Amino acid sequence: MNAPDPNAKRDELEGTEAPFVSHLVELRDRLIRAFIAIGIAFGALCLWPGPAGLYDFLAAPLVMHLPKGATLIATNVISPILVPLKITLMAAFMVALPVVLYQVWAFVAPGLYSHEKKLVLPLVVSSTILFVAGVAFCYYLVIPGMSKFIQAFAPSAITAAPDIEQYFGFVLTLFLVFGIAFEVPVAVIVLARIGVVSIEQLKKFRGYFVVASFIVSAVVTPPDVISQLALAVPMCILYELGIIAAQIFIKKTQAPPEAAQAAEPAAAPATGSAEDKGAAGSP
Repeated sequence: MNAPDPNAKRDELEGTEAPFVSHLVELRDRLIRAFIAIGIAFGALCLWPGPAGLYDFLAAPLVMHLPKGATLIATNVISPILVPLKITLMAAFMVALPVVLYQVWAFVAPGLYSHEKKLVLPLVVSSTILFVAGVAFCYYLVIPGMSKFIQAFAPSAITAAPDIEQYFGFVLTLFLVFGIAFEVPVAVIVLARIGVVSIEQLKKFRGYFVVASFIVSAVVTPPDVISQLALAVPMCILYELGIIAAQIFIKKTQAPPEAAQAAEPAAAPATGSAEDKGAAGSP
């Protein structure tokens, strides 16, 4: 008998070290490319329309409903420079989002089966579109309606002059809330596809989700009816669309029959050998 090699465990670890390091190197390269894309978009947006132009665009839904002659104010010394730069960086990230998601996809894709790739790529694309749709919905419908509602109920003795930093933080929060809320179909599809819940259970939970969506909208949105309805109603509609899309995705992304039957040949010889032994032992 050969003596065990004392370096066997060390060799085993050394065999996995290179792939792990190569994965880290690839991850670093992907992150660098993503940051470069964001930097290029940031530089382009600084040239046109510029940080000031982007802030004017972001503030337009509120400014159009302010009293005549009222404007936004800056209570901090560096706010007139810092806030537009933050908005430009946020816009640059959204412009470069397809490149960022592509880098994520390119890093993950080699480790996926073909039927799993059919699920991941559409989800990445659809989640991007839904997030941008949620932000656009908030900007073009929710913020103008909310501003008009607030100004209509404000006392005439009060002149509204919001601070630009507070407005930026408020709008950014709304963008994130509506962008994430519009990801409901993606969440429904993923939960149904990995088997956490079934389609029948999703249909049974419909009433609970409606109640939960109105509770969430009452907590995360400003205390006005327009914002709450603008968040809760689309969430309910997107939940129904998610159920329909989940049924389609589950059918399209099932593992091929060959993969499901891959384990059967391995079990067949063992069963056959047992039967042969039984046959051999019988008279």
